[in-house]
Amino acid sequence: MPIPRMAFGNLDEFTTVDAIKAAIAEFICTITFVFPAEGCALVFSKMITTGGPATGLITASLSHGFALFAAVSIGANISGGHVNPAVTFGAFVGGHITFFRSILYWIAQLLGSVVSVYLLKFATNGLEVSPYPPTLPWNAVIFEIVMTFLLVYTYYATSFDPKKGNMGIISPIAIGLIVAANILSGGALFGAAMNPAIAFGQALISWTWTHHWVYWLGNFIGATIAALVYQTIFIGQSNDREQLPITEF
Repeated sequence: MPIPRMAFGNLDEFTTVDAIKAAIAEFICTITFVFPAEGCALVFSKMITTGGPATGLITASLSHGFALFAAVSIGANISGGHVNPAVTFGAFVGGHITFFRSILYWIAQLLGSVVSVYLLKFATNGLEVSPYPPTLPWNAVIFEIVMTFLLVYTYYATSFDPKKGNMGIISPIAIGLIVAANILSGGALFGAAMNPAIAFGQALISWTWTHHWVYWLGNFIGATIAALVYQTIFIGQSNDREQLPITEF
């Protein structure tokens, strides 16, 4: 089967109004996701003294799932509501976004995560979100690949697929639920993050870069596999496939 067409666009996309609006939307969506999700994890790590690790795991899954549901919902009609560099990369691999617009999204997502963790530090009078560097990096890579595959595949099935029909209405719910389920699967216990932007914000504020490569390698591999599988097998080269906001020149 042919490899999906990749659209690179051109440098003019950095100055187009719709591209800049989409980048701003990604920035806001990322803050909408990271601030409440990481804030919840931070608060409970300081307040919960009983209940064991299961309590924290369930809390983290719910906070991330709910926050991502809201973030995707408010960005879906503008930027596609990626909120994750790996999702953007998966969309690029499948030809649903250009390379130059992807760069704009990545910058916005990383900046949104960094602003979020520093806002949390300021709002909590100095508390910082502590990263959890994987003690078994290659185990974490496997978790990242599998969890990101499930996440990006869900995006394709409910958002990118032109045949999705009414499925697009529940896309943010499905995406939030798969993230919550992935967290409950135990990936977090091995240091998996499922989102390079979150890992980057945590690493920057604490200046802890131990095995940070895990969160890029695993996520981008998982996203690539999901994009190739869904785009090649279920969407193909159909001319009526739905494109995310993209400008043709």
